[in-house]
Amino acid sequence: MPDVRYSIFSLARNALSHHQGWPLAWRSPQPKREYDVVIVGGGGHGLAAAYYLAKLHGISNVAVVEKGWLGGGNTGRNTTIVRSNYLLEANAHFYEHSLKLWEGLTRDLNYNVMFSQRGVVNLTHNDAQIDAARRRGNAMRLNGIDAEWLSVGEVRSMVPLLNCSPGARFPINGALVQRRGGTVRHDAVAWGYARAADACGVDIIQNCEVTGLRIDGGRVAGVETTRGDIAAKKVGLAVAGNSSRLAAMAGLRLPIESHVLQAMVTEPLKPVLDTVVTSGAAHVYISQTDKGEILMGGDLDFYNSYAQRGNLPTLEHVIQGAISLFPFLSRLRLMRTWGGVMDMTMDGSPILGKLPVEGLYMDGGWCYGGFKATPGAGWCHAWTIANDAPHPLNAAFRLDRFHRGALLDEKGVGASPQAH
Repeated sequence: MPDVRYSIFSLARNALSHHQGWPLAWRSPQPKREYDVVIVGGGGHGLAAAYYLAKLHGISNVAVVEKGWLGGGNTGRNTTIVRSNYLLEANAHFYEHSLKLWEGLTRDLNYNVMFSQRGVVNLTHNDAQIDAARRRGNAMRLNGIDAEWLSVGEVRSMVPLLNCSPGARFPINGALVQRRGGTVRHDAVAWGYARAADACGVDIIQNCEVTGLRIDGGRVAGVETTRGDIAAKKVGLAVAGNSSRLAAMAGLRLPIESHVLQAMVTEPLKPVLDTVVTSGAAHVYISQTDKGEILMGGDLDFYNSYAQRGNLPTLEHVIQGAISLFPFLSRLRLMRTWGGVMDMTMDGSPILGKLPVEGLYMDGGWCYGGFKATPGAGWCHAWTIANDAPHPLNAAFRLDRFHRGALLDEKGVGASPQAH
């Protein structure tokens, strides 16, 4: 049994040390001249791919290169929602695999990622939305995924502060709930994967921007970076909204557009919302963070951009929708806002697999689904790199589906009217 007195004194000493003498969670090595695999992008997806390459496939001579700081891209700029409530089979099976990995991730990484299965409630507001939600719920259950239909009374009981009045701007006539869905602490995910990957021998190299891809005879030979050239037999891209930029370095043009997706939080208050509530009609999704803030997000700023900031009209639109659902929000002050760069494919589903250049692989095009896909995407990316072929879970996400016309036009992707 551990010495409680030692634990208390150790905690007090470290609390007053201003981080001096704290052990590093992962190393900061100089890049080697050559690796078996280089993963470009030090967010959740890239770190997860490196971890699973080492743990599951025995490939530990891996570098994760990140142009800024670890988790400073979309991993640190999202609304932390996880779910697997998708309609199409390919997406349903993939996201359910990802959700199952989420459920065991704290134990797997030996790091508390603060996974909270508080449920995800998708509101409906008219008969057409009821039909679409029930269809999606039935498809989920046929695929072995939990789904439950709620009446208006059950919605009111589950979320007492929700405006369920018949005279509301968005009258509520039911909801589809996935109780296994919820939220995860985004920075804990990055830190947990980084520490675990480092323990497996992976080099995590921050402040190392990739400026070019080295191609030799139609095959990838490595990357050019601000810290020198790094040779590699295989290169995996996991750079979210910058996917098109990196692919262009290999002479590839992807069916992707990059847009800003904004989110915001209010000042903190006592616990009042213990689930995630979304509305396609209102273009909004709402939850309460572990710090007490009310977190809100909505739809894209519909202009192309690589900036991590957005425009005021979208913020106003999200806030109006949120207040119409939860009138008490009108009395709170907005504390901060941010934006992430979303790589939007033409069918709303990701690109996860080999690219036309030998030895080059991609994990991107996630639209609204990037964060919730983190463990599943890393798992499948690692499998594809290790085996030079997709796993059945990501076989439908190959880039050539756009050439073949095998699109995955998913209606469960986000906060658009079609999504719910």
